[in-house]
Formats: sequence, C-alpha cells, structure tokens
Amino acid sequence: MAVRVGIMGATGYTGFELYKLLRKHPAVQVVWLTTESYGGQRLSDVFPCPWDEPLIALADAAVDAVDVVFLCLPHGASMDAVAAVRRAGVRAVDLSADFRLHDPAVYQRWYGAAHKQPALLAEAVYGLPELHRAEIAGAGLVANPGCYPTSVILGLWPLAEAGWLRGAVIVDSKSGVSGAGRKPKLSTSFVEANENLSPYSIGYSHRHIAEMEQELGQAVERRGDAAQSGGPGQAAGFSIVFSPHLLPVSRGILSTIYVALPPGVDEAAVRAAYVRRYAGEPFVHLLPAGQVATLQHAVGSNRCAVGLTVVDGVAGGATLIVTSAIDNLIKGASGQAVQNMNVMFGLAETMGLE
Repeated sequence: MAVRVGIMGATGYTGFELYKLLRKHPAVQVVWLTTESYGGQRLSDVFPCPWDEPLIALADAAVDAVDVVFLCLPHGASMDAVAAVRRAGVRAVDLSADFRLHDPAVYQRWYGAAHKQPALLAEAVYGLPELHRAEIAGAGLVANPGCYPTSVILGLWPLAEAGWLRGAVIVDSKSGVSGAGRKPKLSTSFVEANENLSPYSIGYSHRHIAEMEQELGQAVERRGDAAQSGGPGQAAGFSIVFSPHLLPVSRGILSTIYVALPPGVDEAAVRAAYVRRYAGEPFVHLLPAGQVATLQHAVGSNRCAVGLTVVDGVAGGATLIVTSAIDNLIKGASGQAVQNMNVMFGLAETMGLE
C-alpha cells in the first residue's frame, strides 16, 4: 500500500522540490497540496510545469486522509500546524526550524519569539538519518535539519565523535540564492545578487549555529568530554565561528571548514575516522585523498560530498580543511525529508532519491 502524503506549503521552493521528488516515488501517493497565496489555482499556474494538481488552503487540508504531512511553512508558522497534525495521530516531517532545537529557551534566544508548542519539542527527532536513524524510524515528528547545518554537521561529525573538535572551528559557507526562499527580497534580486558575493550574519549571529552546536555538542558529551557550563558548543570545548555568503547561483551549498587538529592526530587517522563513520552511508560521499568537494559533486542529488585536506606546520600544528557540498534544496531540505520518510515507514532509504 502506498504511503499517503500531504504537503503544506507546496508553492515555495522546498515544497515544489518535495512534490517533484514525491510524485515519482514508487511507494507514495500525494493526496493534497496546500498554499498560502494561491488557493483555488493549480500547480501549473504557479510554476512552469506540466502538473495540474489543485492547490487548496491550509484550512481545507484533510489531515486524517494521509499517513504523513510534510510542512514546508515559514519559521513560526509550523508550530500550531504540527500540533494539529499530531493531535490527529498523523506523522509529521517539519521542514521549518520550529522543532529542531530541543530547548525552548535556546529557540527564543535565536529566533526572537517564545515557542508556542514546547511540549512537542520532547517528541521531535532531529532528522539527520546519518546520526539518528533508529530514533527517526519510530518518530511521530521529525524536524528536518537546516541546509547549512546539514553540510557542516556531516562535515564535522567524525571529528566530534573522536573528541577532536577544540577551540574555534571556522566555518565559511556559500549558498545559492534559492536558500533565501521564494518571497522577493532586495538582496536576492537579480541585479543585487548577480556577479556578486555577499557575506551576511557573520561571526556568531546566524540562527543555524544553534543546530550545529546542539548536534556536534551531543557527540562530544557522549564521550564525557564536555565541560559543566557554557553554551552547547562551548560546553563541549569548541565554538563555531560561522560566515555564510550568498553565492550568485540558483542552488547548492559549499562549506569550507577549518579545524586545528590535536597533537598526534595525522591525516591517516582523520581519514580512517571518516571512512569508519560513513562506511555504508548511501548519501555521504567521502572523496579520495587530494580531491575537494565542489557544488557539482552534489547539486541535483541527495548527496553530501566531503573532501579532507590536512596542512602541516600551521601555527605549530596540523590544520584540517573540510570541504562539504550539498544541494540546499535536496539534501539540505526536500530530499532529506524524503529520506526521513523512507526511514519512518520502513522503506529503502534511497527509494525515490537515486
């Protein structure tokens, strides 16, 4: 029997990308699509596509007619919608940031508003299958990770597990314009973005830092290496210095990450840790020695490509440069959501994503 799905917010970039993936998924039936602005129209009225599926208002969605709801709604708007889905006994995959952070106080600190459904935070599973596959399988609510954090967490996870994250971890990330969403903004207009490269929210101000520190800090805490005070990253002995940039391409993220390695940890040990951690992972591609990740390694796929470069003798020690590339709309959003659904319903994890 096919998994019956509904998509809330189908006319944004992530919602439309999700529909394109699900409509060709061999074990899925798309039952309804909602929209905030185009109720009564068809999908082909909004996007240049051959699909004439009707678009309905959120209030008209028959939640009890589906097995899982994908919520592609803005931050803040997902809280009550997810609560309604869960009250109906239906599973949810939320693509907003509303349920990614475990602590409502941390959510308020980074998003500037109180969380309206804090009781559901304990139920939500952070939806990075490479880290939380077993928990996702039994989850009623999966919080799909952010795009930047997906590239960074996968790029750094083996180091966190090994206890090799210390001090300042410098993350320089560049994202295609689709990462800013479909609503018009001056900064993402053609004349502003084309032939330009713009840093924004640099240092310690971008909201996605909270996800990075939460997940990477958990790996360190499980080792028993964490300090007793400070923020999630600082308590674990490291801090993220994050510089995102708007890249004048439609899609893709490339994160270049700089980590000072502990004494005695060489390139062979680092590569062995990554090989061991990602062996058998269908969507993490560890590049051969000497290769670096590029957008072309990942765009159009659900893949995260990871390259490792070790530079010796810098500031008295070895520095690891990790390059990590994903498609922000696929592995960074909609493809990862499908991957999570596959895990939740016991399907082959790669189904619909090959």
